[in-house]
Amino acid sequence: MTAPSGAGEVLRALCGLERDGRTGVLRVGDIGSFEVAEGAVVHAECRYTAGRWAEPIALFDAACYLLGVEEAPRFTEGPVSRGSAHPVTAATLACELRRRRDLLDAEWPSADVDAAPVVPVRRVRRQRVFLTGLQAEILLNADGRHTPAELARDLGRTVFGCLLSVRGLAAASLVRAVRPGAAAEPPREPPREPFTGLFDGGTPRDGWAPADHQLLERLRAALVEL
Repeated sequence: MTAPSGAGEVLRALCGLERDGRTGVLRVGDIGSFEVAEGAVVHAECRYTAGRWAEPIALFDAACYLLGVEEAPRFTEGPVSRGSAHPVTAATLACELRRRRDLLDAEWPSADVDAAPVVPVRRVRRQRVFLTGLQAEILLNADGRHTPAELARDLGRTVFGCLLSVRGLAAASLVRAVRPGAAAEPPREPPREPFTGLFDGGTPRDGWAPADHQLLERLRAALVEL
């Protein structure tokens, strides 16, 4: 199989493995890997994606993230331990990656917030804002130190779902990216755990830290101004 024009190095490697019918593991740095059986991708995992969903959702979420990594992949020949009932071709992964990029660009045509830590803006200037449940979770947990992929991992969500939500928040001027070297919010004590409740003021769930009331008040005040 010939790699599509403009394909990254990881996708080109997968195309070559498919063409040659190879079996083994293609590792992408220390971020994740593909398991390939006779040229077809049967499993993909990434440290930034949660593996809590049935295939092929988890496979696509991990694969599309890894396809965007600009790092030389390393292939090790040998049997693979995992498998999927529906092996995926490199062409299918390329189409899914293109579909996701189109959806992201339709939401907000800038990738600035994709890989950088994000933080809520201090003032909301829009007249009316509608939030999805995931967008509310992201606003409550974005602290200027966690990227969308890291938020997805902490919240148990798909990376693509978080990326799409963050782009929507950026389009609504509700979050901004924190650039390298820029000052983020001061650390909070105790170390923050993901919080998914909304203004309930009740007892936190087992294993979850109490709500960050300072952030809640900022968000509530911004919503009241609308």
